[in-house]
Amino acid sequence: MELQPSHYPARRAAGVASACINYRRGGPNRVLALSNVRRAQLQGHAVNCTAEVLYHLGSQHSAPEVHFTVEGELGKNPDEADNKFYSRIKSLQEPLVAQNIPDSFGIVPPEMEPIRHLAFSACDYIIWQNSTENTWYNLAQIRDVRQVRRNDDYLEFDYTVLLHDFVSQEIIPWQMQVLWHPQHGVKVTQNSRQPKQED
Repeated sequence: MELQPSHYPARRAAGVASACINYRRGGPNRVLALSNVRRAQLQGHAVNCTAEVLYHLGSQHSAPEVHFTVEGELGKNPDEADNKFYSRIKSLQEPLVAQNIPDSFGIVPPEMEPIRHLAFSACDYIIWQNSTENTWYNLAQIRDVRQVRRNDDYLEFDYTVLLHDFVSQEIIPWQMQVLWHPQHGVKVTQNSRQPKQED
């Protein structure tokens, strides 16, 4: 059954496809976002993407299956910017620590944009893995992020993020451990929904 592009189920499924694609192809200097939905096709400015999202009926614990094809270039090659970011973080005397990205005014300091983009890509894994036909998640804010020192070439970050479920209007704290290397991409090694904190 073909859905109308403007209908809620089509936009929600496109969001899951976008999350899956961004997790697999995104990084600190490349964030892929949903532009519009046409006949179950996701279309960006320079990229056409066709995706099929299959929800497992009756199963709240299985990630939707996402099959996609991408036509066109994914924008400029981020290798140089990724390598510069990697070198900057590796050379820090003290591990990176930051809170509230964006702040309460919606401002993201320019030096935190790659940290935020990395969070988008990692959160998209969580969104993809935890989506059902009755959810529609989006990253609202990075509550805090801490760099974890490692003895290998990877960068590791411990994030606590706030996910917004558009369906229930719930704000959900989520913790995730994220590995990243310019040649190997983003990998979420651990994640867990956290209890809500009363402010």
